[in-house]
Amino acid sequence: MAQSRDKQKKMSLISTDKVVAENRRARFDYHLEDTYEAGIVLQGTEVKSLRQGKCSLNESYATINDGEAFLINAHIPEYTHTGPKMQHEPNRPRKLLLKSKEIKKLVGSISRDGYTLVPVKLYFDKRGLAKLELALAKGKQTHDKRETVKKRDWERRKARIMREN
Repeated sequence: MAQSRDKQKKMSLISTDKVVAENRRARFDYHLEDTYEAGIVLQGTEVKSLRQGKCSLNESYATINDGEAFLINAHIPEYTHTGPKMQHEPNRPRKLLLKSKEIKKLVGSISRDGYTLVPVKLYFDKRGLAKLELALAKGKQTHDKRETVKKRDWERRKARIMREN
């Protein structure tokens, strides 16, 4: 009986697939092709700030240096309930945890084919670990963006017409 309560208590502490931040602009600016799930190395106050739902992936990107992947320019604000000595730097580069085969594949795609690594979503998985969804993406040109806007507007109009009838 006591073991089941302990298990329930542990399970309630772990958030299940809670999305912290999403980069919706990436879907508009890029053609997203392959997606990868990467772990992210964080400090304690960064995790606490993420659990409060505070993070911005706008204008962030991922790079690969010396066989290691890094998340650049992602903003995780300082945790408010901690003293100044324990705080983290909000825009520091954060190491991403990917398998070496995935990194080699990404290096090949980025260098040859002109792709970029775009962070799409930051979330906590079922075990309570912070994960980052990366996408191998190719930039859209302005006419592609206009086409996307036209499709989105047509879908909205079509939905309105269907609701009215």
